[in-house]
Amino acid sequence: MNSKYHENIEKLRELIKDIDFAMFTTVSSDGSLHSRPMSTQQTEFDGDLWFFTSMDTEKAQEIKEDQTVNVAYAAPDKQRYVSVSGKARLVNDRAKMKELWSPIYKIWFEKGLDDPQLRLIKVNAQKAEYWDTPGGIINKLIGFADAIIHKDAGKLGENETISLRK
Repeated sequence: MNSKYHENIEKLRELIKDIDFAMFTTVSSDGSLHSRPMSTQQTEFDGDLWFFTSMDTEKAQEIKEDQTVNVAYAAPDKQRYVSVSGKARLVNDRAKMKELWSPIYKIWFEKGLDDPQLRLIKVNAQKAEYWDTPGGIINKLIGFADAIIHKDAGKLGENETISLRK
């Protein structure tokens, strides 16, 4: 694989690694968008995002009908926002579930790993856009003032779209 792909994977890994919850958006049967908060499984990002679900949920049905999804991360305290679009599929891999499982998930999945309805959602990330303002509050204020003086929103931080297609 090319080095730009690896650079983009690493960049996205750094941007989302400390953000637990994201808004997970699917396409409903009527074409409208349906979002809900979900916790990303704690595994090193390699181009795929993982989530637990149950087969009897709306999101599982929506993924069966249309694999197009978006996962939006936000860390307002760090002025970091990331939107990841990709293709999702339902995965019934008990070994992978065991690897990603945490006892806290029994809150949502009472039967735990023994639940026959339990599935993973695997999102193959294809594109991401991010907004990031690195540095502390002083750097952000200086950047904001500089942007106002120079009428250049680019001074507020980074905004870039990256491709994650191999």
